[in-house]
Amino acid sequence: MPQDLCRMTLKETQNFLASKNPSDFKSLLDSLTDRVGQVDSQVKAYLSLNPAPAAPKIENSNSEPLWGVPVSLKDNICTEGWETACSSRILKGYIPPYDATVVKKLKNKGAYLFGKCNMDEFAFGSSCESSAHHPTFNPWDIRRVPGGSSGGSAACVASDEAICSLGSDTGGSIRQPAALCGIVGMKPTYGRVSRFGLIAFGSSLDQVGPMTKTVEDNAILLQAIAGHDPLDSTSADVEVPDYTQFLSKNIKGLKIGMPKEYFIKGIDPEVNAALQEAAKVYKSLGAEIKEVSLPHSKYGIAVYYVVATAEASSNLARFDGVQYGYRAPAENLIQMYVETRDRGFGQEAKRRILLGTFVLSAGYYDAYYLRAQKVRTLIQQDFQNCFKEVDVILSPTSPTTAFTIGEKTEDPLSMYLSDIFTISANLAGVPALSIPCGFDSKGLPIGAQLMGNYFDEATLYRAAYAYEQTTHWYERKPKL
Repeated sequence: MPQDLCRMTLKETQNFLASKNPSDFKSLLDSLTDRVGQVDSQVKAYLSLNPAPAAPKIENSNSEPLWGVPVSLKDNICTEGWETACSSRILKGYIPPYDATVVKKLKNKGAYLFGKCNMDEFAFGSSCESSAHHPTFNPWDIRRVPGGSSGGSAACVASDEAICSLGSDTGGSIRQPAALCGIVGMKPTYGRVSRFGLIAFGSSLDQVGPMTKTVEDNAILLQAIAGHDPLDSTSADVEVPDYTQFLSKNIKGLKIGMPKEYFIKGIDPEVNAALQEAAKVYKSLGAEIKEVSLPHSKYGIAVYYVVATAEASSNLARFDGVQYGYRAPAENLIQMYVETRDRGFGQEAKRRILLGTFVLSAGYYDAYYLRAQKVRTLIQQDFQNCFKEVDVILSPTSPTTAFTIGEKTEDPLSMYLSDIFTISANLAGVPALSIPCGFDSKGLPIGAQLMGNYFDEATLYRAAYAYEQTTHWYERKPKL
């Protein structure tokens, strides 16, 4: 059996499984399972593998472009009959009675659900250290974080323990770990992908998105999960194009903006140098580079940690030990509520629930929450004005490369600043993509972020593919 099947891209996997031969599927599954057995004791990307490993049935060979393709899922995406607990004690033992819409779509296209990935508890974090289970480690250097909150989803793809995976992004939770692990991660336009069955953190910010080895893979996977869903009231009824049709090295005349507010003091000099080099590559391919301004982005962190925590406080109020998940033993109802939430939620979850409850409380609602929503509108307007001048915005994904385990756990503000360049895209609802754009002197991946206009993921893929195929950073792999 070929040992390197696990190293295939999604596109190569499609070709390998094109005949829909169950023995080919078994060979691939064995290769992936062996790889997990070899390296996951170091990376700790997975919480569980599919409890019922079997080749998907062939219903209609013409409409199953992903037949047999193994897809890994973040632990906040509901899977019928398979525990989904958001890496939290409070949901331990919760078995969803239904599939998330993205899971249904994958199954309908013949995909195989391979494993559930570790994450920051309820997606609260930028390092995958707040999981109730264990931290996940960066395959490029296991002393470092993989980013978060979709750290497990990023690490399994980077270490070839997965062909591709799905994550969720509320303030950078797909893009930041994609950057730190050297893979491709897309946060689609808000409403492009159904949130039905995604356990909510911030309902006006959350989006499910693909995490893959290449830009082409990302385009294939987004097409599989995108589209209108009547079960999600925030889902947009906008046609989904064939994203692979836009993959071309010809980007002559593409206008790319570099926001001056994103190239600031405090950014790692090697990250800055890699982005300047990326701009030169784009220029050599015929793109026009110009400086643009997103003046209200400096308020992004403050706005996000009011809006997101308020929504988290509201969404997590349902986890009280009554209906599902963990219930602490107690003598009366009030004690049961208190003990369940105290023991069930981790430190970061408690911090965000308290913050959110505070900003929504009487006397503070207008001063914090209402004001934050007004500034959020200004941030949206900044992007709208920018896209009158340019097609794509280029910036760093993260201000640094992967930091060491434990480096920021005692300093929440420092941890929150890890998402300083990704948060504004969520507040505005625009699509944003992270691609590898080099390595620092320690051999750690650097990510470039491309942000686009509403529902224009196609242009992002076009810009990303041209850069990827010119530089080939994606071909470098961690030595695990």
